[in-house]
Amino acid sequence: MTGWVPDFEEGPVMTPPNLIHLATVTVNLSKNVFFIPNGPKGTRVVADVDDVTIVGDRLNAKMVGSAAADWLTLGPDGSYGVLDVRFTMKTDDDVLIYCEYGGRINLATNKVVAAPSFQCGDEAYDWINRIQAIATGTNNTETGVLVYEFYEVAPA
Repeated sequence: MTGWVPDFEEGPVMTPPNLIHLATVTVNLSKNVFFIPNGPKGTRVVADVDDVTIVGDRLNAKMVGSAAADWLTLGPDGSYGVLDVRFTMKTDDDVLIYCEYGGRINLATNKVVAAPSFQCGDEAYDWINRIQAIATGTNNTETGVLVYEFYEVAPA
């Protein structure tokens, strides 16, 4: 249908969600970085993660194990990257929580925006399975330290 324009009815204005601070997350990237150029999804940059520390009112934890990395894919012009991060953490009361997130990094400014989600089987942390989080952060390429603020997105 050439020239067809949808007829959008004026609806109620949505109230923006509330952001509830969840934690400050500090990620120490490893010096082990691997480049896999020109794959079917682009150039993949695999950056191992040495350590993650999570500090907040409701969540305090440290990374456990060594299966943690960012499987970043570079954008076609190399100015941004698409995040694919996964790690397991152990809370200060010995509960395991899996965290994964995708997002974007502007490689000119090293500013990051991500959307973390969590998986946990412990009843005390069931609330974390039910939330969607967002995160903003900055990567310091000289030190290999990435600092995020994680927020729970709560409907208004």
